[in-house]
Amino acid sequence: MPEKLSIGRNLPPGPYLATVDKTDLSIASVYRIYPDVYRTFMNGVYRYNSGKHVELGMVEPETGFVLVPIPSRLYSLYDPRPLAGERVGVKDIYEVAGLKATWGSLAHWKLAEPSSSTGPALSHLLDLGAVIVGKQKTAQFASAGDPWQFQDFQYPFNPRGDGWLTCSASSSGGACSIAAYDWLDYALGSDTGTSMRRPAASAGVYANRPSQGLMALDDVMPISYSTDACGVFTRDPWKWAKFTKHFYSELLMQNESMTGLPALEVPNHDGFPTKIIYPVDLLPLTNPVAGAILQVFIGKLTSVFNMTVHKLNVTHVVDTSVVNMTDLTEALTILWKYDQNEHIAKPLLRKWETRYGGFPPLDEPNRSIMRAAASGPTAAEHQAARSLRRTASAAFHNKILPPTDTSCSESILLHDIGTGGIPSFREYSLNTQSGSTFPNPPGRFDSGAICPFFGCVDFTLPIGQVVYFSNVTFQEERMPVTINIVARRGCDAVLMSFVEMMADKGILSAVKTGRRAF
Repeated sequence: MPEKLSIGRNLPPGPYLATVDKTDLSIASVYRIYPDVYRTFMNGVYRYNSGKHVELGMVEPETGFVLVPIPSRLYSLYDPRPLAGERVGVKDIYEVAGLKATWGSLAHWKLAEPSSSTGPALSHLLDLGAVIVGKQKTAQFASAGDPWQFQDFQYPFNPRGDGWLTCSASSSGGACSIAAYDWLDYALGSDTGTSMRRPAASAGVYANRPSQGLMALDDVMPISYSTDACGVFTRDPWKWAKFTKHFYSELLMQNESMTGLPALEVPNHDGFPTKIIYPVDLLPLTNPVAGAILQVFIGKLTSVFNMTVHKLNVTHVVDTSVVNMTDLTEALTILWKYDQNEHIAKPLLRKWETRYGGFPPLDEPNRSIMRAAASGPTAAEHQAARSLRRTASAAFHNKILPPTDTSCSESILLHDIGTGGIPSFREYSLNTQSGSTFPNPPGRFDSGAICPFFGCVDFTLPIGQVVYFSNVTFQEERMPVTINIVARRGCDAVLMSFVEMMADKGILSAVKTGRRAF
């Protein structure tokens, strides 16, 4: 928007639009407008002079593609802040002053008002110089809904392969956008169950679920205060390291009343892990070609970093020495239901009944979940689940991810949160055909639940790609292969330094946008 030019004022370099009237000269910043052809954004936004953000509110007439305003990088050429000029998309569960969050639901949007404040995570990001360019799509109430369950807003498109691959659920807009657009540097999302890491695996980009409690989540829609976490997507491991180094701050950590875990401690050890835990119950990857890519990756870690591989049945160790797996699953379900029921479902239903009468139109499974909210977990059951988790977390870390005198975490634990090199699609029927799979087949322990329950840090790393035959384009296409590495809670900085060193040694590399990650 135009603002008056003060005499003698020094403007940062960059393009400007000048408007002259009889007495004043006004200037405005210039933005390049990009269409969101993969439908990953809810809206494009820009920051107004008051500091609040404003929706651009424009779409491409013929296609309905949301238009996203992108400022010139010249504006930040001499800005000393570490993330100056970096373009960031934000999951539409984060409140931003001046904007109305949808939370992925038209029912919520009808009841909501524009936010009057920006939460500490985003305020800190803006203070670091980053530029928020848009709010991004999420599953309804950031749930684990499948692509074919999206009704209120069209599901984002994954640019990889045939363009019909899934991008998983809750943070799908952020992951797909990073895989799609060179003009976007980062996307900020959240992870309660698998919502950062599984979309990253589907899109072939980098993402993290930080240690529980590493970032405050005030003014963010909650699913579970005990397990919600704030992560970031990007294509470049060096840029990822730079972002996390500055974004995560001890001043913004959550206290234990929020997480239910002991206060987060960041150990003063910078030595790398020396062991690789290979879980025989969770690996190898389903596709043998993808499995071979993983073995090459492991071989490079052992040769470059002198690491040793230790095979372990993690499910058995957890079940017999940490916490009964049935109890774990039941406790995690309670943690995921209680806060969403108390702080989202019940208030929404009351407001809707008061204003419109009846029950709001919702996607399934949220329709069934919210209808049953009144009979959900009790406060006592929730507290018992938190207590079980606190005890189990300590046992898990001591048994599987202990520290050493020189390293914050003796080991990294490998697991696959993706689909093992087998394609999974946005269309239900395609996943029933030979050679494809559903995102998380029933009857299999979901390794993505390890860190939400125990509070550890978990990174998704793209390590290659495999060929598959597409029943959409009827030709061979390529899809990403990723692996996840887990370390002890509080070891985020050490693990990120390890990732950065892997990139320096050529083990990891930046991924490309578009159909092929590599």
